[in-house]
Amino acid sequence: MTTRQVLYLSHGSPDLSLVDHPARTFLREFGERLPKPRGALVISAHFETPGLVVGGASHPRTWHDFHGFPDALYRMHYPARGLPEMAKSLVNELNDDGIDTRLDPERVLDHGIWSPLSLLWPQADVPLIPISVPMQAGAAAQLKIAASLGRWTEQNAFMLIGSGAATHNLGDRHFIHDAPDAWARRFHDWIIDVAARGDLDAMKDWQQAPNARYAHPTPEHFLPLLMCVGAMEGQPLRTLHESFMFGNLSMLALGSEDLTRPRDIAVA
Repeated sequence: MTTRQVLYLSHGSPDLSLVDHPARTFLREFGERLPKPRGALVISAHFETPGLVVGGASHPRTWHDFHGFPDALYRMHYPARGLPEMAKSLVNELNDDGIDTRLDPERVLDHGIWSPLSLLWPQADVPLIPISVPMQAGAAAQLKIAASLGRWTEQNAFMLIGSGAATHNLGDRHFIHDAPDAWARRFHDWIIDVAARGDLDAMKDWQQAPNARYAHPTPEHFLPLLMCVGAMEGQPLRTLHESFMFGNLSMLALGSEDLTRPRDIAVA
């Protein structure tokens, strides 16, 4: 049984840290009882690149990559440090494995990273290495990349975190946080089932899932989830939290087996 630590988070609206919502409560409470890893690789839906890119800044700045939100959000900064030498080592290992990977020594922390992690680890005391979603890779290649990332995190006592959205059709959202429509619930439930079975074949063909193309008109917010499932190489990801924002925006969170029992985690 693998001992790798993999966490998938639906990060929702950038102002999640400011609003009263069950997902905000979950992240704060979960973080309080989750022992801190040595560091974390964080795959963000807002770090889109053609091929795989690894962030290697020593002190990555907080990027407010949105507009039209309250001023308090633009005053927020998340001063987690980076790990440039480990990022370089990861890039070298991935290239040695035949995965074409580039280092970005100045990569910032986009809101897909700092918004949820400011709730999970508010002291910003876990070093972070941002990981891109490789948009031009097919699903099979993305799963292969994810497996390599999963093995690296296990070998180095890191956590792998994916930050995206289980459903992400912003054109069909409600103005209040009420019950989801049937299409959103059905795709959300499909994810829970596939992740719990570690079904890599289903993930490879995810666009054939019920309502997949409607739930994700573009794929970037789904890919961190796909890569978290791929990182487990057939082992399950269990449901940690379920809720919805704006009706149809799923705030699903999933974790590897030992993250479902956070008090029992042994961190090197």
